[in-house]
Amino acid sequence: MPVEAERTETEGAPVEVPAPEVPWITVVHNDPVNLMSYVTYVFQSYFGYPKDKAKKLMLDVHHKGRAVVSKGTREEMERDVQAMHGYGLWATLQRER
Repeated sequence: MPVEAERTETEGAPVEVPAPEVPWITVVHNDPVNLMSYVTYVFQSYFGYPKDKAKKLMLDVHHKGRAVVSKGTREEMERDVQAMHGYGLWATLQRER
């Protein structure tokens, strides 16, 4: 004799897949303390950027007041912000728009 199985509503409901984590960014802000050459040095030494890219980012910080220096997960960006603080730079993290 066949047995009927009761089906709960959750069995037939679509499975919710979590959205991928929205990328976060590290932003370095201009400050009146650090020399442009030092900011360039930090970008080269910490991020491993070539001199031209590090200089371009430094000029963005200097002229525009800020530059996005890295992008990734929240945890990675928290690490980068802490590193920038360790170098004496003013940095924040935010969700990428």
